[in-house]
Amino acid sequence: MTIQKFEDIIAWQKAQDQAVLIYQYFSDLRDYAFKNQICSAVVSISNNIAEGFDRKGDKELCRFLYIALGSASEVRSMTYLAYRLKYITEMQKDELLGQSSEISRLIRGFIRSVS
Repeated sequence: MTIQKFEDIIAWQKAQDQAVLIYQYFSDLRDYAFKNQICSAVVSISNNIAEGFDRKGDKELCRFLYIALGSASEVRSMTYLAYRLKYITEMQKDELLGQSSEISRLIRGFIRSVS
């Protein structure tokens, strides 16, 4: 089965779910620089998957998937920092890290299937 639109990509769907969760968790955070950075990074994941999918050719798609993968790593790193700064609970940290790991795994699999 060929994916017809980026909305069908599981990694895109999961990245959107994580973005909603991060926006919820950090909605009241007054550290605006931190909040803007983590929100920007999480939105970048699904946006780069979408943009890469609608580019011409597998080479371009892979390039954008690697950018999405980097953003997923940034979210993971910031999640650890958010926990250390006591911006989120341990349970929230574990949930976000689990999502990030799954999203990264899905993106890596997608890259392998395209390459």
